Amino acid sequence: MPASNATASLLNFIVDRAHMGIFVVNQKREILLWNQFMEIHSERKADTVIGQNLFEAFPELPKKWLDRKIENIFILKNFSFTSWEQRPYLFKFAHNRPVTGGVDCMRQDCTLMPIKDSCGEVQYVCFTLFDVTDTSIYQSKLEETTEKLRELSNRDGLTQLFNRRYVEEALGKEFNRARRYHSKLSVILTDIDFFKKVNDVHGHLAGDEVLREISRRLASGLRGTDTLGRYGGEEFLVVLPETDTQGAYVLAERLRKTVQAKPIEIEGASLIINISLGITELRESTAAYAQLIAEADLALYQSKENGRNCVTLFQPGF
Repeated sequence: MPASNATASLLNFIVDRAHMGIFVVNQKREILLWNQFMEIHSERKADTVIGQNLFEAFPELPKKWLDRKIENIFILKNFSFTSWEQRPYLFKFAHNRPVTGGVDCMRQDCTLMPIKDSCGEVQYVCFTLFDVTDTSIYQSKLEETTEKLRELSNRDGLTQLFNRRYVEEALGKEFNRARRYHSKLSVILTDIDFFKKVNDVHGHLAGDEVLREISRRLASGLRGTDTLGRYGGEEFLVVLPETDTQGAYVLAERLRKTVQAKPIEIEGASLIINISLGITELRESTAAYAQLIAEADLALYQSKENGRNCVTLFQPGF
């Protein structure tokens, strides 16, 4: 056998046995080569597809998009690449991974290569198709884990509300947005009345349960756009976008009544818990988001001075 024939035979063997999909089309989109990988995963033998138009043989392919990519190879004479992150797959092939991987079919990276004649003109386009399902699964799991860790880093371990760092960041963002668009923004700072007595009389475990239950009651009364966080030991900060003090006052009263409406049962004890609240809103003179917290704190202090279990609006001059 001449060396050239031996080389061609070896090349054909490698192409057919390669652990990737390889197929070739001409300018009419007729299939000229269909390797074993493509046979196995498409469940279509080479002799049943060779000579057929690619889109007639596989009408489920994204014809408009793929035909344009093929045409660009003939015109521009350059390689083209498509990753699974841009388009999950070209052919909807089954995969042999566990269903728990969350991937419905094989994820694929595709390369389109121009095959040129001696004059440099593109005569054919060769596709290589790589199975990257494992990469897709691993990346999805990594992103899922990263998101869980990010979420955990934003949460208070006891109450599962947002922590102080996160709620201050949220307030900072809303402050900047409200300044930019001249919109309203209010803040409520609240704490539990006589919480130290709960700890002293019933113990810290009881105090922890009170914090958890109050957190649930506060969260149940908020809108999806509001942000609630544990700001200190028994302090909670509520950020209210698009809300003036009138709306914030109505909400604060509702939260106050929700908290005291039902006793908290702890180891045989029935505790009536009250909260005090302070409110302020963004004004032209507000220099920074920290000023809102300071003003709400002053208003909260005034609620304590007024006998607790009440709501106070900040007034300049407190």
